[in-house]
Amino acid sequence: MSQKINYKILIPIVLLAFISIITINSALTYTSSSLGNLAIKQTIWYVIGFLLVWVVVIYKNEYLYRLSWYLYGIGNILLVLLLFFGTPINNSRCWFTIPGIGTFQPSEFMKIFLMLVLASMIHKFRGEYKEPTLKDELIFILKTFLIVLIPSILTFLQPDTGAVLIYMIIYISMMFVSGIRIRWFISFFLVFLLLIGLILWLYFYKENIFIKIFGTSIYYRLERIFNWSNGSGLQLENSMAAIGSSGLFGHGYNQTPIYFPESSTDFIFAVYASNFGFIGVIVLIGIIIYLDVNIILLTRKNIEDTDKYIVAGILGMLLFQQVQNIGMTVGLFPITGITLPFVSYGGSSLLSYMLLVGILLNISVKKNRTYKYK
Repeated sequence: MSQKINYKILIPIVLLAFISIITINSALTYTSSSLGNLAIKQTIWYVIGFLLVWVVVIYKNEYLYRLSWYLYGIGNILLVLLLFFGTPINNSRCWFTIPGIGTFQPSEFMKIFLMLVLASMIHKFRGEYKEPTLKDELIFILKTFLIVLIPSILTFLQPDTGAVLIYMIIYISMMFVSGIRIRWFISFFLVFLLLIGLILWLYFYKENIFIKIFGTSIYYRLERIFNWSNGSGLQLENSMAAIGSSGLFGHGYNQTPIYFPESSTDFIFAVYASNFGFIGVIVLIGIIIYLDVNIILLTRKNIEDTDKYIVAGILGMLLFQQVQNIGMTVGLFPITGITLPFVSYGGSSLLSYMLLVGILLNISVKKNRTYKYK
Protein backbone atom coordinates (compact mmCIF):
# COMPACT_ATOMS: atom_id res chain seq x y z
CA MET A 1 0.00 0.00 0.00
CA SER A 2 1.94 3.00 -1.29
CA GLN A 3 -0.41 5.78 -0.24
CA LYS A 4 -0.59 7.36 3.18
CA ILE A 5 -3.30 6.41 5.64
CA ASN A 6 -5.55 8.94 7.35
CA TYR A 7 -5.17 7.78 10.95
CA LYS A 8 -7.70 10.35 12.15
CA ILE A 9 -10.32 8.11 10.54
CA LEU A 10 -8.67 4.74 11.10
CA ILE A 11 -7.84 5.11 14.82
CA PRO A 12 -11.44 5.80 15.99
CA ILE A 13 -12.56 2.77 13.96
CA VAL A 14 -10.02 0.61 15.81
CA LEU A 15 -11.23 1.99 19.15
CA LEU A 16 -14.86 1.35 18.23
CA ALA A 17 -13.89 -2.20 17.22
CA PHE A 18 -12.44 -2.79 20.70
CA ILE A 19 -15.52 -1.31 22.39
CA SER A 20 -17.81 -3.38 20.17
CA ILE A 21 -16.13 -6.70 20.94
CA ILE A 22 -15.91 -6.24 24.71
CA THR A 23 -19.49 -4.96 24.93
CA ILE A 24 -20.87 -7.82 22.85
CA ASN A 25 -18.95 -10.20 25.11
CA SER A 26 -20.70 -8.63 28.10
CA ALA A 27 -24.07 -8.96 26.34
CA LEU A 28 -23.57 -12.73 26.00
CA THR A 29 -25.13 -13.09 29.45
CA TYR A 30 -28.52 -12.42 27.91
CA THR A 31 -27.89 -13.75 24.40
CA SER A 32 -29.24 -17.11 23.28
CA SER A 33 -26.53 -19.78 23.31
CA SER A 34 -27.88 -21.04 19.97
CA LEU A 35 -26.31 -17.96 18.34
CA GLY A 36 -22.84 -19.01 19.45
CA ASN A 37 -20.17 -16.69 20.83
CA LEU A 38 -21.06 -13.41 19.13
CA ALA A 39 -17.95 -11.68 20.48
CA ILE A 40 -15.69 -14.13 18.66
CA LYS A 41 -17.83 -13.83 15.54
CA GLN A 42 -17.63 -10.02 15.70
CA THR A 43 -13.85 -10.27 16.02
CA ILE A 44 -13.76 -12.41 12.88
CA TRP A 45 -16.01 -9.95 11.04
CA TYR A 46 -13.72 -7.11 12.04
CA VAL A 47 -10.67 -8.97 10.75
CA ILE A 48 -12.47 -9.56 7.45
CA GLY A 49 -13.60 -5.93 7.51
CA PHE A 50 -10.08 -4.55 7.82
CA LEU A 51 -9.01 -6.83 4.97
CA LEU A 52 -11.89 -5.36 2.94
CA VAL A 53 -10.64 -1.85 3.75
CA TRP A 54 -7.20 -2.86 2.46
CA VAL A 55 -8.70 -4.22 -0.78
CA VAL A 56 -10.72 -1.03 -1.38
CA VAL A 57 -7.66 1.14 -0.75
CA ILE A 58 -5.62 -0.96 -3.19
CA TYR A 59 -8.21 -0.84 -6.01
CA LYS A 60 -9.33 2.79 -5.38
CA ASN A 61 -12.83 4.24 -5.47
CA GLU A 62 -12.97 4.63 -9.24
CA TYR A 63 -13.45 0.90 -9.60
CA LEU A 64 -16.57 1.01 -7.42
CA TYR A 65 -17.88 4.10 -9.19
CA ARG A 66 -17.62 2.40 -12.58
CA LEU A 67 -19.52 -0.62 -11.26
CA SER A 68 -22.20 1.44 -9.46
CA TRP A 69 -25.11 0.61 -11.78
CA TYR A 70 -24.24 -3.08 -11.88
CA LEU A 71 -24.05 -3.18 -8.08
CA TYR A 72 -27.36 -1.35 -7.82
CA GLY A 73 -29.01 -3.89 -10.13
CA ILE A 74 -27.58 -6.84 -8.18
CA GLY A 75 -28.76 -5.26 -4.94
CA ASN A 76 -32.33 -4.98 -6.18
CA ILE A 77 -32.32 -8.55 -7.49
CA LEU A 78 -31.22 -9.75 -4.04
CA LEU A 79 -34.00 -7.73 -2.38
CA VAL A 80 -36.56 -9.36 -4.68
CA LEU A 81 -35.19 -12.84 -3.97
CA LEU A 82 -35.42 -12.15 -0.24
CA LEU A 83 -39.20 -11.92 -0.49
CA PHE A 84 -39.31 -15.52 -1.74
CA PHE A 85 -36.24 -17.22 -0.30
CA GLY A 86 -35.29 -15.10 2.72
CA THR A 87 -35.02 -16.71 6.15
CA PRO A 88 -37.90 -15.56 8.42
CA ILE A 89 -36.48 -14.04 11.63
CA ASN A 90 -38.75 -12.12 14.01
CA ASN A 91 -41.49 -12.03 11.35
CA SER A 92 -39.16 -10.41 8.80
CA ARG A 93 -37.46 -11.73 5.67
CA CYS A 94 -34.38 -9.51 5.72
CA TRP A 95 -31.68 -12.20 5.58
CA PHE A 96 -30.36 -15.05 3.47
CA THR A 97 -28.94 -17.96 5.41
CA ILE A 98 -25.51 -19.09 4.21
CA PRO A 99 -24.73 -22.57 5.60
CA GLY A 100 -21.59 -22.61 7.71
CA ILE A 101 -21.25 -18.82 7.68
CA GLY A 102 -24.44 -17.25 9.00
CA THR A 103 -26.88 -14.72 7.62
CA PHE A 104 -26.48 -12.09 4.90
CA GLN A 105 -28.55 -8.89 4.80
CA PRO A 106 -28.62 -7.27 1.33
CA SER A 107 -30.19 -4.02 2.54
CA GLU A 108 -26.97 -3.14 4.39
CA PHE A 109 -25.05 -3.10 1.11
CA MET A 110 -27.94 -1.47 -0.76
CA LYS A 111 -27.14 1.69 1.23
CA ILE A 112 -23.71 1.82 -0.39
CA PHE A 113 -25.00 0.95 -3.85
CA LEU A 114 -27.48 3.83 -3.59
CA MET A 115 -24.70 6.25 -2.63
CA LEU A 116 -22.61 5.19 -5.61
CA VAL A 117 -25.46 5.47 -8.12
CA LEU A 118 -26.74 8.78 -6.75
CA ALA A 119 -23.21 10.21 -6.80
CA SER A 120 -22.81 9.25 -10.45
CA MET A 121 -26.22 10.72 -11.34
CA ILE A 122 -25.52 14.00 -9.55
CA HIS A 123 -22.06 14.17 -11.12
CA LYS A 124 -23.53 13.70 -14.59
CA PHE A 125 -26.34 16.21 -13.98
CA ARG A 126 -23.96 18.92 -12.76
CA GLY A 127 -21.76 18.29 -15.82
CA GLU A 128 -24.63 18.61 -18.30
CA TYR A 129 -26.48 21.55 -16.72
CA LYS A 130 -24.32 24.41 -15.49
CA GLU A 131 -27.43 26.53 -14.85
CA PRO A 132 -30.38 24.11 -14.72
CA THR A 133 -33.94 25.40 -14.97
CA LEU A 134 -36.69 24.41 -12.55
CA LYS A 135 -37.90 21.88 -15.11
CA ASP A 136 -34.41 20.35 -15.41
CA GLU A 137 -34.18 20.01 -11.64
CA LEU A 138 -37.67 18.56 -11.34
CA ILE A 139 -36.92 15.86 -13.91
CA PHE A 140 -33.65 15.11 -12.15
CA ILE A 141 -35.36 14.86 -8.75
CA LEU A 142 -37.98 12.49 -10.13
CA LYS A 143 -35.31 10.27 -11.71
CA THR A 144 -33.20 10.07 -8.56
CA PHE A 145 -36.24 9.55 -6.34
CA LEU A 146 -37.31 6.62 -8.50
CA ILE A 147 -33.86 5.09 -8.03
CA VAL A 148 -34.34 5.30 -4.26
CA LEU A 149 -38.00 4.29 -4.35
CA ILE A 150 -37.44 0.88 -5.96
CA PRO A 151 -35.23 -0.61 -3.19
CA SER A 152 -37.28 1.27 -0.57
CA ILE A 153 -40.47 -0.56 -1.58
CA LEU A 154 -38.68 -3.92 -1.75
CA THR A 155 -37.10 -3.35 1.66
CA PHE A 156 -40.36 -2.14 3.21
CA LEU A 157 -42.05 -5.37 2.12
CA GLN A 158 -39.56 -7.49 4.09
CA PRO A 159 -40.42 -5.52 6.35
CA ASP A 160 -37.43 -3.36 7.38
CA THR A 161 -38.65 0.15 8.10
CA GLY A 162 -35.33 1.22 9.62
CA ALA A 163 -33.41 0.55 6.40
CA VAL A 164 -35.98 2.51 4.37
CA LEU A 165 -35.49 5.51 6.66
CA ILE A 166 -31.74 5.28 6.11
CA TYR A 167 -32.22 5.17 2.32
CA MET A 168 -34.20 8.40 2.54
CA ILE A 169 -31.63 10.06 4.82
CA ILE A 170 -28.88 9.17 2.35
CA TYR A 171 -30.96 10.57 -0.52
CA ILE A 172 -31.77 13.85 1.24
CA SER A 173 -28.16 14.31 2.41
CA MET A 174 -26.71 13.81 -1.07
CA MET A 175 -29.34 15.92 -2.81
CA PHE A 176 -28.73 18.72 -0.31
CA VAL A 177 -25.13 19.10 -1.50
CA SER A 178 -26.02 18.53 -5.17
CA GLY A 179 -26.61 22.23 -5.79
CA ILE A 180 -30.35 22.11 -6.56
CA ARG A 181 -32.52 24.94 -5.31
CA ILE A 182 -33.48 25.03 -1.62
CA ARG A 183 -37.15 25.51 -2.52
CA TRP A 184 -37.31 21.83 -3.46
CA PHE A 185 -36.39 20.81 0.08
CA ILE A 186 -38.96 23.19 1.53
CA SER A 187 -41.63 21.77 -0.79
CA PHE A 188 -40.62 18.22 0.04
CA PHE A 189 -40.77 18.98 3.77
CA LEU A 190 -44.26 20.48 3.51
CA VAL A 191 -45.57 17.54 1.44
CA PHE A 192 -43.94 15.13 3.89
CA LEU A 193 -45.63 16.83 6.86
CA LEU A 194 -48.97 16.73 5.07
CA LEU A 195 -48.70 13.00 4.30
CA ILE A 196 -47.52 12.15 7.81
CA GLY A 197 -50.33 14.21 9.30
CA LEU A 198 -52.90 12.41 7.14
CA ILE A 199 -51.51 8.98 8.03
CA LEU A 200 -51.44 9.78 11.75
CA TRP A 201 -54.98 11.16 11.63
CA LEU A 202 -56.20 7.92 10.07
CA TYR A 203 -54.18 5.87 12.58
CA PHE A 204 -55.52 7.65 15.66
CA TYR A 205 -59.07 8.54 14.59
CA LYS A 206 -60.02 6.22 11.70
CA GLU A 207 -58.50 2.92 12.69
CA ASN A 208 -60.70 0.77 10.45
CA ILE A 209 -60.01 2.90 7.37
CA PHE A 210 -56.27 2.88 8.15
CA ILE A 211 -56.21 -0.93 8.33
CA LYS A 212 -58.19 -1.24 5.09
CA ILE A 213 -55.74 1.02 3.26
CA PHE A 214 -52.40 -0.02 4.78
CA GLY A 215 -53.14 -3.41 6.35
CA THR A 216 -52.65 -4.78 9.87
CA SER A 217 -48.88 -5.23 9.45
CA ILE A 218 -48.23 -1.49 9.09
CA TYR A 219 -50.76 -0.75 11.84
CA TYR A 220 -48.88 -2.91 14.34
CA ARG A 221 -45.56 -1.47 13.21
CA LEU A 222 -46.81 2.02 13.99
CA GLU A 223 -48.21 0.80 17.28
CA ARG A 224 -44.77 -0.56 18.21
CA ILE A 225 -43.12 2.73 17.29
CA PHE A 226 -45.53 4.80 19.37
CA ASN A 227 -44.91 2.69 22.46
CA TRP A 228 -41.86 4.88 23.09
CA SER A 229 -44.02 7.93 23.85
CA ASN A 230 -45.24 6.50 27.14
CA GLY A 231 -42.12 4.50 27.92
CA SER A 232 -43.90 1.19 27.49
CA GLY A 233 -42.38 -2.03 26.23
CA LEU A 234 -39.93 -4.46 27.79
CA GLN A 235 -36.99 -3.30 25.70
CA LEU A 236 -37.32 0.38 26.47
CA GLU A 237 -38.22 0.01 30.15
CA ASN A 238 -35.33 -2.35 30.90
CA SER A 239 -32.89 -0.37 28.79
CA MET A 240 -33.69 2.83 30.65
CA ALA A 241 -33.45 1.02 33.99
CA ALA A 242 -30.02 -0.40 33.10
CA ILE A 243 -28.68 2.97 31.93
CA GLY A 244 -30.32 5.02 34.68
CA SER A 245 -28.91 2.87 37.47
CA SER A 246 -25.34 2.79 36.12
CA GLY A 247 -24.14 5.97 37.83
CA LEU A 248 -20.78 7.58 37.17
CA PHE A 249 -18.67 4.45 36.60
CA GLY A 250 -21.31 1.81 35.83
CA HIS A 251 -22.08 -1.55 37.40
CA GLY A 252 -18.77 -2.96 36.19
CA TYR A 253 -17.72 -4.94 33.15
CA ASN A 254 -19.95 -7.91 32.36
CA GLN A 255 -22.39 -6.78 35.05
CA THR A 256 -25.45 -5.81 33.06
CA PRO A 257 -28.10 -5.81 35.82
CA ILE A 258 -31.25 -6.51 33.82
CA TYR A 259 -32.36 -8.40 30.72
CA PHE A 260 -33.59 -6.78 27.53
CA PRO A 261 -33.94 -8.30 24.05
CA GLU A 262 -31.49 -7.51 21.22
CA SER A 263 -28.79 -6.64 23.75
CA SER A 264 -25.95 -7.24 21.28
CA THR A 265 -27.53 -5.39 18.36
CA ASP A 266 -30.21 -2.69 18.71
CA PHE A 267 -29.57 -2.09 22.43
CA ILE A 268 -25.80 -2.47 22.57
CA PHE A 269 -25.49 1.11 23.85
CA ALA A 270 -27.56 0.21 26.92
CA VAL A 271 -25.22 -2.70 27.70
CA TYR A 272 -22.16 -0.47 27.33
CA ALA A 273 -23.66 2.35 29.44
CA SER A 274 -24.75 -0.03 32.22
CA ASN A 275 -21.24 -1.53 32.37
CA PHE A 276 -19.17 1.67 32.19
CA GLY A 277 -21.53 4.40 33.36
CA PHE A 278 -21.51 8.10 32.53
CA ILE A 279 -17.73 8.27 32.13
CA GLY A 280 -17.76 5.39 29.66
CA VAL A 281 -20.59 7.00 27.69
CA ILE A 282 -18.62 10.26 27.44
CA VAL A 283 -15.63 8.31 26.08
CA LEU A 284 -17.75 6.47 23.48
CA ILE A 285 -19.59 9.59 22.33
CA GLY A 286 -16.26 11.44 22.20
CA ILE A 287 -14.83 8.80 19.83
CA ILE A 288 -17.95 8.95 17.66
CA ILE A 289 -17.82 12.76 17.45
CA TYR A 290 -14.09 12.67 16.65
CA LEU A 291 -14.79 10.30 13.76
CA ASP A 292 -17.71 12.37 12.47
CA VAL A 293 -15.77 15.64 12.64
CA ASN A 294 -12.89 14.16 10.63
CA ILE A 295 -15.36 12.94 8.00
CA ILE A 296 -16.85 16.43 7.83
CA LEU A 297 -13.36 17.90 7.39
CA LEU A 298 -12.95 15.83 4.23
CA THR A 299 -15.41 18.16 2.50
CA ARG A 300 -12.99 21.05 3.05
CA LYS A 301 -10.30 19.33 0.99
CA ASN A 302 -9.89 20.05 -2.70
CA ILE A 303 -11.57 16.82 -3.75
CA GLU A 304 -13.69 15.75 -6.71
CA ASP A 305 -17.37 16.71 -6.41
CA THR A 306 -18.35 13.04 -6.71
CA ASP A 307 -16.43 12.33 -3.53
CA LYS A 308 -18.22 15.16 -1.75
CA TYR A 309 -21.56 13.60 -2.63
CA ILE A 310 -20.40 10.24 -1.26
CA VAL A 311 -19.11 11.86 1.94
CA ALA A 312 -22.46 13.62 2.39
CA GLY A 313 -24.31 10.31 2.05
CA ILE A 314 -21.99 8.53 4.48
CA LEU A 315 -22.14 11.34 7.01
CA GLY A 316 -25.93 11.63 6.82
CA MET A 317 -26.32 7.88 7.33
CA LEU A 318 -23.87 7.68 10.26
CA LEU A 319 -25.26 10.73 12.07
CA PHE A 320 -28.82 9.50 11.71
CA GLN A 321 -28.01 6.01 12.97
CA GLN A 322 -25.90 7.26 15.85
CA VAL A 323 -28.50 9.74 17.09
CA GLN A 324 -31.45 7.41 16.47
CA ASN A 325 -29.89 4.35 18.12
CA ILE A 326 -28.65 6.13 21.24
CA GLY A 327 -31.84 8.18 21.44
CA MET A 328 -34.15 5.18 21.27
CA THR A 329 -32.33 3.38 24.09
CA VAL A 330 -33.04 6.29 26.45
CA GLY A 331 -36.61 6.91 25.27
CA LEU A 332 -36.02 10.04 23.18
CA PHE A 333 -36.93 8.44 19.84
CA PRO A 334 -39.13 5.56 18.66
CA ILE A 335 -37.66 2.05 18.59
CA THR A 336 -36.93 1.34 14.94
CA GLY A 337 -34.40 -1.49 15.00
CA ILE A 338 -31.59 0.77 13.77
CA THR A 339 -28.17 -0.36 15.02
CA LEU A 340 -25.18 1.65 16.28
CA PRO A 341 -22.53 1.72 13.49
CA PHE A 342 -19.25 -0.10 14.25
CA VAL A 343 -20.52 -1.14 17.70
CA SER A 344 -23.62 -3.33 17.28
CA TYR A 345 -23.13 -6.95 16.29
CA GLY A 346 -23.70 -7.83 12.64
CA GLY A 347 -21.64 -9.30 9.84
CA SER A 348 -23.39 -7.65 6.88
CA SER A 349 -23.72 -4.25 8.54
CA LEU A 350 -20.12 -4.22 9.78
CA LEU A 351 -18.69 -5.22 6.40
CA SER A 352 -20.75 -2.51 4.71
CA TYR A 353 -19.42 0.10 7.16
CA MET A 354 -15.84 -1.10 6.64
CA LEU A 355 -16.32 -0.78 2.89
CA LEU A 356 -17.28 2.83 3.51
CA VAL A 357 -14.16 3.29 5.66
CA GLY A 358 -12.05 2.18 2.70
CA ILE A 359 -13.85 4.67 0.46
CA LEU A 360 -13.27 7.47 3.00
CA LEU A 361 -9.57 6.62 3.34
CA ASN A 362 -9.20 6.84 -0.44
CA ILE A 363 -10.99 10.18 -0.54
CA SER A 364 -8.87 11.59 2.29
CA VAL A 365 -5.49 11.07 0.62
CA LYS A 366 -5.93 11.54 -3.11
CA LYS A 367 -5.62 14.66 -5.16
CA ASN A 368 -8.47 16.23 -7.08
CA ARG A 369 -9.19 14.54 -10.41
CA THR A 370 -12.19 13.85 -12.64
CA TYR A 371 -13.76 10.40 -12.80
CA LYS A 372 -14.87 8.71 -15.97
CA TYR A 373 -18.05 6.60 -15.87
CA LYS A 374 -19.16 3.92 -18.23
